Amino acid sequence: MDKSDLIFDTANKDDIPDLVRLRIAYIEDDFGSVSESERRAMEEQLPGYFEKKLGRELNVFVARAEGRLVAVAYLLIIEKPANPNMPNGLVGEVYSVFTEKEYRGKGICTRIMKNLVEFAREKHLSFVDLKATDKGYPVYKKVGFADKNSKYRDMRLDM
Repeated sequence: MDKSDLIFDTANKDDIPDLVRLRIAYIEDDFGSVSESERRAMEEQLPGYFEKKLGRELNVFVARAEGRLVAVAYLLIIEKPANPNMPNGLVGEVYSVFTEKEYRGKGICTRIMKNLVEFAREKHLSFVDLKATDKGYPVYKKVGFADKNSKYRDMRLDM
């Protein structure tokens, strides 16, 4: 497989089955495994989520090979109240960056992330955040992401 055999673009509604498949593959890779009930819940929720969000606030950058998606990166555009760090209130969050095992190590993710960054600039996002795994960290650094320091503590309330 040569990178020239790949098509780089963004996902559309026809890609929803592949997006569901790759999201679950990403979760399995990240979490180690998922139970059957967790898989069923994702298979039930994800198609509707993609149907509502795709091409609106969710833009999914992809690589296609052999008629299917083999790599993805999600950019969720979020509008918040403006402040000095985000004067137009538009920010991005990257998640679910995943490449199928047989396509890894070929620069595909780097190309997808460059496309995502270019799109974020065109949309005038104030910044784009992501949480990097150890494997993904070098790729994100290569395309311009930097470690984030904040005077705030990252917290969550589980419901």
